[in-house]
Amino acid sequence: MAQAIGNRKEKGVIRSLDYWTIIIYIALLTFGWVSVCGASYSYGETDLFSLSTRSGMQIVWIGTSIVLGFVILMLDDRYLDMFAYIIFGIMLLLLFGTIFNPHSIKGSRSWLVLGPIRLQPAEFAKFATALALAKLMNTYGFTIAKWKDFALVLGVIFVPMLFIVLQRETGSALVYLSFFLMLYREGMPGSILFTGVAMVVYFVVGIRYADTMMVYTPTSVGKFAVLLMVQLFSIGLVYVYCNDKRETIRMALIGLGATLVALVFSLLIIPFDLNYVEMALCAVLIGYLLYRFLATRLRNYLWITAFAVGSLMFYNVADYALNHVLEPHQRVRINVLLGLEEDLKGAGYNVHQSEIAIGSGGLQGKGFLNGTQTKLKYVPEQDTDFIFCTVGEEEGFVGSAGVLLLFLALIWRLIHLAERQVHRFGRVYGYCVVSIFLFHVFINVGMVLGLTPVIGIPLPFFSYGGSSLWGFTLLLFIFLRIDAGRNLLRN
Repeated sequence: MAQAIGNRKEKGVIRSLDYWTIIIYIALLTFGWVSVCGASYSYGETDLFSLSTRSGMQIVWIGTSIVLGFVILMLDDRYLDMFAYIIFGIMLLLLFGTIFNPHSIKGSRSWLVLGPIRLQPAEFAKFATALALAKLMNTYGFTIAKWKDFALVLGVIFVPMLFIVLQRETGSALVYLSFFLMLYREGMPGSILFTGVAMVVYFVVGIRYADTMMVYTPTSVGKFAVLLMVQLFSIGLVYVYCNDKRETIRMALIGLGATLVALVFSLLIIPFDLNYVEMALCAVLIGYLLYRFLATRLRNYLWITAFAVGSLMFYNVADYALNHVLEPHQRVRINVLLGLEEDLKGAGYNVHQSEIAIGSGGLQGKGFLNGTQTKLKYVPEQDTDFIFCTVGEEEGFVGSAGVLLLFLALIWRLIHLAERQVHRFGRVYGYCVVSIFLFHVFINVGMVLGLTPVIGIPLPFFSYGGSSLWGFTLLLFIFLRIDAGRNLLRN
């Protein structure tokens, strides 16, 4: 009797699966294997399926990933909720233990070496963190508006991040910032997301144009732009969150008017550093925001004051960290990305060679196994972090666009599945999966094209290796199992 019920349940799960997502998954695995073949192939090789080659081993990883996905589908989805914290705790212990790992691979201690097998716990900690977040946010009475609840969420995100940073694997740690996209969907104030974007803008503009001087005045364009943006952003937040248009217009007119008067004075009478005026205006603005808070008792004025003060502190700390804290190779990478240095033989070599490979592919590409840049091994890490350059060289613009469309279809489908979840647990986990995939695709493709920093994260289902492939498969198929469980309940 129990066996018959179990068989009916398994058949129900199979019927309830979202097969569109599975078809996209299989297509990405197939194109990924073709790309690994192209990236790892050497002239004279005759057997692409030999286990002595990377293309042959990738078949093993793909096969085991499919088996792993099937096993997950056969599990009872209630166990995922029940054991979420236990799984997360085990992963934290693995991450913490890996910090003291004696095996260092390319300067990183993020790998566990078990004989011929190497595993990276950081790849598996993503699904564990997503499960823990889903369980926490599905707790009765949880609301992201409560500081206590929000602090718990931040703890779940930042603790594994800290352990991964201590493993010297900064790129993998940054992936956990993608969970803030899920938090925004679940009600996190947009001001927090805006603050994060503003900090990136301050850093890029301030550092990129720090040594550029304004015409006819000894004023750093980068610092001037940042100080002016701090004022404008703060005034904009007053308009949005304090509903005080009169004060917004008054502050904007005073700030921009004083800046214009100082600029004219510097250009026509006595040249001086306009940043002294901008710093004074920022100080006056902060003082006035505090005054408005005391006068109205509207707490939003206090938060905007904290935003303005934090913006100024962040800019100065970021500038100091770049020049005095970061390692020389990290500083060079950032300078290369911002266009301050070229360094085609050093930090910019990988990106330069990948751009050449992609550009040489043209519209239709050079054909399978015919890429010269990849065959001659000009692109370092071309079968892992930089595998997208192989797609561009061998398949051209058409093949690259096709791969990106497949990823777009996967992300769109996952959003659709997340939105139709009955329980918050499934929706939160679904958006965690969406956020991770979106971050990986955007950053990986961006760094190959020279648009984002080179932080060394894989392209899902394309980059060679078992850890990343298993990790992404776990992420995806756990969500498919949760969604299938939701369909069973509905039926």
